[in-house]
Amino acid sequence: MTIKKILVANRGEIALRVIRTCRRLGIETVLASSEADMESLPAKQADRALCIGPARSTDSYLKMETLVEAAVGVKADAVHPGYGFLSERSAFARNCEEHGVIFIGPTAEQIESVGDKLKARHHAELANVPVVPGGPVETAEEAVALADRIGFPILIKAVGGGGGRGMKRVDSMHDLLSLMHLAQGEASAAFGDARVYLERFVTRGRHVEVQLLGDGTDAIHLGDRDCSIQRRFQKLVEEAPAPNIPAPVRKRMHDAAVRFGRHLKYRSLGTVEFLYDVDRDDFFFLEMNARIQVEHPVTEMITGLDLVEQQIRVANGERLGFSQKDIKFSGSAIECRLNAEDIEHDFRPCPGTLTQVEFPSGEGIRVDTHIAAGQKIPPFYDSMMAKLIVHKAKRASAVAAMGKALELTRIEGVKTNRDLHIGIMADPQFMEGGVDTGFLPGHLERKSQIGKN
Repeated sequence: MTIKKILVANRGEIALRVIRTCRRLGIETVLASSEADMESLPAKQADRALCIGPARSTDSYLKMETLVEAAVGVKADAVHPGYGFLSERSAFARNCEEHGVIFIGPTAEQIESVGDKLKARHHAELANVPVVPGGPVETAEEAVALADRIGFPILIKAVGGGGGRGMKRVDSMHDLLSLMHLAQGEASAAFGDARVYLERFVTRGRHVEVQLLGDGTDAIHLGDRDCSIQRRFQKLVEEAPAPNIPAPVRKRMHDAAVRFGRHLKYRSLGTVEFLYDVDRDDFFFLEMNARIQVEHPVTEMITGLDLVEQQIRVANGERLGFSQKDIKFSGSAIECRLNAEDIEHDFRPCPGTLTQVEFPSGEGIRVDTHIAAGQKIPPFYDSMMAKLIVHKAKRASAVAAMGKALELTRIEGVKTNRDLHIGIMADPQFMEGGVDTGFLPGHLERKSQIGKN
């Protein structure tokens, strides 16, 4: 393998995840770390930790030039950006390549093609992939005309956005313009891009995504995942495969994702996200994430593949070592994101010092985490502390096993969302499978009513 040393340009569990795969492959790792993370588990596990700046991400993990200089300075062959931070910044990918450092991900041009949601919609249409009715708007007149044509409810989305920022639901023409201005302001502040577009809001929609892997010549899929349990468009629970999807629809969804990847001549891992319309039994393209996903472990569990290894091999110039027919799917896997947050107070982040950390172990149980007792959870970053993953032969067994695994999980010193996950696993609607994106608000409301009685 040409790649002998990798600069890991991220933090937390994904940094540790990359480091462990590199160690297995005999690749040296240098962790680019902020001052706040220099004593973290990833910093201790890497072959070397290099401080790149103060705690705040704007002064460290988002300093593109600093990271490229660090990669060149330590003579790294490649940079792995993980997810978040600079992982989908085309300028970062291009800057790495210009300095002779391999960017472990898609090409800068591919990131640009899918990072702009309007460009991504255009490419989806070129690849004959169905898109949600809607389009871009700049003026009040354009917004009113398009809204009148596609009908309410409508979703306003930021062109350059993600994570629910710059996204607003509109139920009537009366609120359209005020919410559009609000979305434009949020988008401008968060992404430096005030452009928005409108889409028809699917009332009973499921968030189903297909994992792609491409080598720049060919692309295949690695199955699908259901990520419908979300709070303010942030995922909490993911599972693979998506339950209760009709087989013909699932195949069309897989085929559409592969067409999209082949149209782009896609390189590396990528996730094509679809909205499955429960009432119409049909699906629409939403967007593509040009990076490894937080929820990649559930795909690894049902395929037996190490997705980080596949990223590295493709970046190393290797062709895919298997074809579509070689991919075999086994059982059902569920992932719960364990966050440091106060669910009783609007899911407010809860930084602090961990006094106890215990996770279950056993067959079919996996824990991706970077935390330990005595560690501080800083206020500067995402609140996710760990991902608990369970894999069983049948979905019902996986749900039951996840409930037990959560009961055995102990994280003390900060408030967490563990009990929320326990409740979700025991909810009859979730146990049946196939909940839509409206499930979590309904679950929380039912829980609130029980608490009042």
